[in-house]
This record gives sequence, C-alpha cells and structure tokens, in this order.
Amino acid sequence: MKKIFLGILVMSLFYTANAQQKINWVFAAKKMPHNTYELRMTATPPSGWHIYSQTTPDGGPIPTEFKFTSNALLTVTDKKPKEEGKLVTYFDKNFKVDVKYFEGKVDFVKTVTVKGSIKTNISGTVESMICNDRTCMPPTTEKFNILLN
Repeated sequence: MKKIFLGILVMSLFYTANAQQKINWVFAAKKMPHNTYELRMTATPPSGWHIYSQTTPDGGPIPTEFKFTSNALLTVTDKKPKEEGKLVTYFDKNFKVDVKYFEGKVDFVKTVTVKGSIKTNISGTVESMICNDRTCMPPTTEKFNILLN
C-alpha cells in the first residue's frame, strides 16, 4: 500500500511540475511615424523549453500561429509577424521534417497603420506549443489586446 501511495504522490508531483510550464507572453506597441505602430509579441518559455517557429512545416510540431481580429481602422502591412530570436533548425527523425524552434526569448514583430489619428486596438489569439528535450506540453491559445494610441 505504501508503494502505491508513493507512486501516486510522485506522479502527481511530476504532473504538477509539468503543468506549470508555460510561455510568458508580453504584448506591446511602439508608435512610429505616419500613424504606424510596431507590434511586439514577446514569448519567453521556461528555462530548458523552446517555442516553435511560425514556419515549422506541416507534419511537425504545432507552429506558433497568430490570428488577428479584423479592425476596419487598421491596415496590416505584413502577413505573418517577423521572428527575432535564436532560431534552431534540425531534421527530426520522428516527424521526418525540418523542425524550427527558438531557444530562449523570441520577438514576433508586426507593423500596422491606423487610418487617421484615432485611438484603437488590435486583438487576437496566439496558439503555441513548447517542448524540451524529453517532452512537449499540449498547445495553448492566449488572447491578447494591444492598445494603439
């Protein structure tokens, strides 16, 4: 009975430790000339974990994906946010594709232009997944809302 109890305790501690592994997201906008804003969506995974690039091919792990809510007051200048961080690419024999991920912090940068001199916002979701060298956490979706003023 002690062995069963100890086994359950160890498994629950392991599950609790893994359940706390999540990405810390910071969303910000920097005003640029001509009613343009640079959006920075910064992801910081826990130490030892990594987040996947938006360009990780089909058949591999879940790539990071941003979905922006339509706003008639905005013009979006680039389709996908640019990625700024330490990109690692390797052929994963399990997935049989070139996997792309970021070690440490990564900035996803997007440019938008506000039509006129008004205050508005841009909102949406980001779906992402983190892994370490032994396991992966299930994909998560985070909502965001960035003020543009």
